[in-house]
Amino acid sequence: MSLNSRIAQFYNRSTQLWLDTWGEQMHHGYYGPDGQQKVDHQQAQLDMIEALIQWGAPDLAERNQPLRILDAGCGVGGSSRYLVQKFPNSTALGATLSQVQAKAGKVFSEKAGLGQQIKLIAQDVYLINPEQHGTFDLIWSMESAEHMADKEGLFQNFNRLLKPGGKLLMATWCHRPTPPDLVTKEQQTLAQIQKLYHLPPLVSIPALATAAETAGLSAIRSDDWSQAVFPFWGAVIKSGLDPRNWPGLIRSGRGTIKGAWAMRYMQRGFKMGSIRYGILRAEKGAI
Repeated sequence: MSLNSRIAQFYNRSTQLWLDTWGEQMHHGYYGPDGQQKVDHQQAQLDMIEALIQWGAPDLAERNQPLRILDAGCGVGGSSRYLVQKFPNSTALGATLSQVQAKAGKVFSEKAGLGQQIKLIAQDVYLINPEQHGTFDLIWSMESAEHMADKEGLFQNFNRLLKPGGKLLMATWCHRPTPPDLVTKEQQTLAQIQKLYHLPPLVSIPALATAAETAGLSAIRSDDWSQAVFPFWGAVIKSGLDPRNWPGLIRSGRGTIKGAWAMRYMQRGFKMGSIRYGILRAEKGAI
């Protein structure tokens, strides 16, 4: 089974459990720069969206004009709905490998009265119609790039899809910078995370930025928000231990149960410093 097929199967089976437990935002929360801000965990997920915008593209809010947005790896479209409401009259195309996510997201968008502004498709982001190349003002990549092995190829694709002057905002899982080389314990932890969450080998934040530059993007900036998101995994593990969630976990199947088991490796990886939460912004240069 191909990597994309395994990813799609994992999210097809696990998404409903996540929706029942956490809701439509399928990503880390933001707890302030030092991770000490006391906030409801679901609010922290919304704060993550706002923090990434303010960090990487604060000028978008000042433009006061509709945006055409690509939500690359959109889950059930939680970010898409937030963004089209933040930027009035904007439209969003969301791409996910999971048919379950695309279907659920369509229902959420219609219930929110945003069905005409948001289109979610179950499709590899590499296969977006070439007619849409050069049409997006903003590409939003929230915790999906870790699933893609060829980072330079991914950034090249984003460069094709952006309008001149268009912006990319990305948050993704990484490993710590090297050298020094990852030690055996770190490699073992990363290997478990990659196996259980169907990830290719992770890269460091500096390597991510280098791939973006090599792909031809400009105005590249990156940062490490590991401390800001660290409380999230404790909250997720706590929800997984809640007996009320066990029936849904069992129904979702063996792959989801393994994914739940992987939470302890994620928390361990953050504590060791071997897992890093990377953010990146870039632009397509004017032609």
